[in-house]
Amino acid sequence: MKESAFLLDDSYARDRAETLRNRERLSANHNLLYWYRRLYRDQFADLPAPPEQLSILEIGSGTSPLFQFYPNVRTSDVLPLDYLDYSFDCHDIDQFKAIPDASLDVLTLTNVLHHLKQPIIFLKRAAAKLKPGGRVIATEPFFSLLSSPIFNYLHHEPVDFSIGEPELSEVLGPLRSANIALPWLIFFKRSKWRDQLRETFEFDTKSYQPFSFISYMATGGISRCLPIPSIIYRILFDIDLAASRALPKVFASFFTITLTRK
Repeated sequence: MKESAFLLDDSYARDRAETLRNRERLSANHNLLYWYRRLYRDQFADLPAPPEQLSILEIGSGTSPLFQFYPNVRTSDVLPLDYLDYSFDCHDIDQFKAIPDASLDVLTLTNVLHHLKQPIIFLKRAAAKLKPGGRVIATEPFFSLLSSPIFNYLHHEPVDFSIGEPELSEVLGPLRSANIALPWLIFFKRSKWRDQLRETFEFDTKSYQPFSFISYMATGGISRCLPIPSIIYRILFDIDLAASRALPKVFASFFTITLTRK
């Protein structure tokens, strides 16, 4: 079943075309695919059963790297993309009848929360689709001593630490609407925002996991492919991951948060 709450106006048509181009670029970037493979392995490491045996929904699938490694995962995006299972606005997930209430073991997002108009409202509504004890697993940018200059001055997405509410002030389309500081503020800096989620989810300091420093950038990201031989990249990745885990406040560029539904 496919459903979309959006007409393809100029911004959505442009973002859909860009997503399709990015999907082709991703397939050609073996180091970036390896980065995703290691991320997903990390995200799913503590699940109560192998991911293949669980009911998993991905929000914001877009280029859909997760499906390449776990084909049982159901995929979704706000953009109507033929290769995904669902197209809907995730802010209305509690009203999305194609996914029964209390049916999911895991809801996963990678670099998606910072694109959402109201991420806290989304997370609270998403709980309706999780089984008791089900999990939301989200990976987002982390602002460390060394990653902050990269995100502030070299990355193309906006960074705004001054926001007064946990939401985006403007929506320009699914790819261009963003504040990459938003999840970091929610989970590390604004306890009142974080407490809104504690009404629905359980999480503590053990629910956070830093992930990688420069290894994502070393792939060239989605826009370009840097010519680093795979064998060298994988060695560098392990060093990079160890550094981000040992000294996250210095090195980490991403973090994964796991929220468990009460």
